[in-house]
Amino acid sequence: MIAQMIDAALVVWFALTGLSVAYVAWDSFTRNPELTVMKYGWVLVTLYTGPVGAALYVLSCEEPGPYQHEVFIEPLWKQALGSTIHCLAGDATGIIIAAAVTAALALPMWLDLIFEYLLGFGFGLLIFQALFMRDMLGGSYRAALVRSFMPEWLSMNAVMAGMIPVMVALMNHDMRAMEVTPIRFWGVMSLATLVGAVIAYPVNVWLVAVGLKHGMGTVRVLGAGGHNLEAEATRIPATSGSPWDSPPLWLAMQ
Repeated sequence: MIAQMIDAALVVWFALTGLSVAYVAWDSFTRNPELTVMKYGWVLVTLYTGPVGAALYVLSCEEPGPYQHEVFIEPLWKQALGSTIHCLAGDATGIIIAAAVTAALALPMWLDLIFEYLLGFGFGLLIFQALFMRDMLGGSYRAALVRSFMPEWLSMNAVMAGMIPVMVALMNHDMRAMEVTPIRFWGVMSLATLVGAVIAYPVNVWLVAVGLKHGMGTVRVLGAGGHNLEAEATRIPATSGSPWDSPPLWLAMQ
């Protein structure tokens, strides 16, 4: 009986998730001046977190009126939330893909966790962080990787600290949740992503506050507090302690 109730609740949840994703995708790609990578980020995170993701989008990112987006997203809590979404979109995508692959192959849990960590970090760093930073660093993807590596690693570990315990606990409790086809697998992924977001948010507040990560910004304005491209080019070396036209020693030695 309880199992049937859980399955029924998940059906409702994912029906609402479908509606939420449709709304966020429509609004972000037709009305929102956010950078394209953030639009995809919000759609992906809403796919994983359902109505919660849609509510966060409306509260923190949906433009309230023409040319009001920059002022609307200026508060630190919104910038930090944008940074969390930005991280979660890449990390959770990699983790969920890895979990689905290892579940389909019936790999042991320890190997599953390693694969999830590596793929999650790879998605987050190579796509959602480095691509986002590239234009602010003169189009250099390598410089963007250097700039993004440590902040992404810190944020990724926070996401994993939230997601992994949920996945391990629930999948060990119900082995059917380890199979890709049952709806419970995707329910576990959704809950794990929500917990990962909660754990990662305080870390991203700090990363944004000290200038190590960015929150949300349009093509007109980038960064917390609204820095234009020229100001951003000055802020990056100022907050990192060294110019980024030459890589740090640890990377140059590799």
